[in-house]
Amino acid sequence: MTLSVGWRRRHLRPTMAVALGFLGVIVVGTALLAAPWSSASGESTPLSDALFTATSATCLTGLITVDTATHWSTVGQVIIIALIQVGGLGFMTMASLLALLMAGRLGLRRRLGATAEGRGIDLGEVAWVVRATVLFTLVIEALVAAFLTVRFHVGHGYGWGRAAWEGVFHAISGFNNAGFALYTDNVIGFAADAWVLLPLAFALMIGGIGFPVLLEGARRVRARYDGRPRRRWSLTARFTLIGTAILVPAGMLMVALGEWTGALAQVGGVDGREPTTPVRLLNAFFAGVSPRTAGFNSVDYADFHPSTLLGTDILMFIGGGSGGTAGGVKITTAAVLIAAIVAEARGDDSVISHGRRLGGRVVRQSLAVLAAAIALVVGATMGLLILAPQFTSDQILFEVTSAFATVGLSTGITGQLPVAAQLILILLMFAGRVGPLALATALAARSRDRLYDFPEERPFIG
Repeated sequence: MTLSVGWRRRHLRPTMAVALGFLGVIVVGTALLAAPWSSASGESTPLSDALFTATSATCLTGLITVDTATHWSTVGQVIIIALIQVGGLGFMTMASLLALLMAGRLGLRRRLGATAEGRGIDLGEVAWVVRATVLFTLVIEALVAAFLTVRFHVGHGYGWGRAAWEGVFHAISGFNNAGFALYTDNVIGFAADAWVLLPLAFALMIGGIGFPVLLEGARRVRARYDGRPRRRWSLTARFTLIGTAILVPAGMLMVALGEWTGALAQVGGVDGREPTTPVRLLNAFFAGVSPRTAGFNSVDYADFHPSTLLGTDILMFIGGGSGGTAGGVKITTAAVLIAAIVAEARGDDSVISHGRRLGGRVVRQSLAVLAAAIALVVGATMGLLILAPQFTSDQILFEVTSAFATVGLSTGITGQLPVAAQLILILLMFAGRVGPLALATALAARSRDRLYDFPEERPFIG
C-alpha cells in the first residue's frame, strides 16, 4: 500500500496532472455541450458530437462534426470559446493563476505543474511567468478583437453587438490556434478581405510562436528598459523564430505554386470573375500560415491537389513553437534533429548549433517524440482507412495529421466518418495536445547515473 501511494505521488505530478487536468476540462465541457440549452434547436446534442467538440476546443484543434455556426446556441458557442481559452492558457496555468489570486503565492507543486506545461524555465520565476502569460494573452486578444469588431461593423455592416461578439470569438480562437469560426464555411467568405485575414494571421502566428519565446522577448525588452545587459537569445527562441521565418514563406510558396490555377482560382472573385493576383497571394499566405496549427481556412482544402495536401501535412506535423498554443512535434524538435543530421554528415563528434552544443539526451528526446508521433499518425491512418474505406488515403492522412497536430484543417470528411473513426480522432487530438509535452517532460526528468557501462558495438546502419 505504501509503495502504491509513493508511486502515485512520484508519477502523477506534474506530467500526469497536466493530462488529467485537460481530461477533466473535456469531461465538464462535454456535459455542458450535451445539455439542451447549448444547441440552437433546444434539444440535447448526441454525446459523441459533444465529446468531439469539447475535445477539439480544449485541445485547440478546430475539427468539427457539427456546424459551429448553426448547431450551437449562443450559450454553446460561449462554452466552446471558454474551453478554447482554458485550453490555450493551460490547466496548470489557470490553477496557478487562481492560487496567486487567492493566496498571493505558489507552492512547489503548482510551480512544477506550470513548468511542466512549458510556461517557465526557472522554478523561481514561475509566478511572474504565469502573470505575464495571462496578461500577454488578454492584451493580444483584446487588440485583435477590437480591430475585427471595427472591421465587421464598418466593412460588413454588422451591428456593434454582433460585431463585438464575432470579433472576440475569432480573436480568442485565432490567438489560441483553435480555428473555430462562426461561419459554416469557416472564413472562406472573407477570402478577399485582407482586413479580416491579416489580423487573424497575426494572432495565430503570435500564439503559435509559443509563450517561452514571447516571454523571453519580454524579458529582453524589460532589461533594455531597466538598463541591464541583455542575455543572448536561447536556442529555443532562435530555432522557433528562424523556423517560423522559413516555414511561413515556404508554405505560402507551396500553396501558390500548387493551387494558383486550382483552389486559389475559386475564391474571392467578384461577379463571377477570377480572383485578382493580390487576392490569390493573400490566400496563399493565409493557407501557408494556417497549417502552423491554426485551423482557419479561407480556401476549400477539398479542392487541393494531393501534392499540396501532402505538403500541408508536413507543415501541420512540424507545427509551431513549444510551450504555446501550437501543436505538432514542434519546430525545436525538428531543428534539433536537423542539427544532428548535419553534424553526422560533417563527421562532427558533437552537435553544434549557434555556438552551443546540444547534448545527446536532447537529441534522443527529439527522436523519441518524433518516433512516437509517427507511430500515432501511421497507426491512426491505418485504422481510419479500415473504418472509412470510402475516402481516399490523401483525405484520411490529412484528417489524421490535422487531428494529431491539433490544427483543425479538414477536407470536409470529419462529420461523415463513423463514430469509431471519430473516437480515434478524439484520442489523437488529446494525445497531440498533451502527449509530446508529457513525453518530453517525462524523458527530461529521468536521470539515471549508472556506475558501470556496457561494451560498445556498432551494428550496420543503412
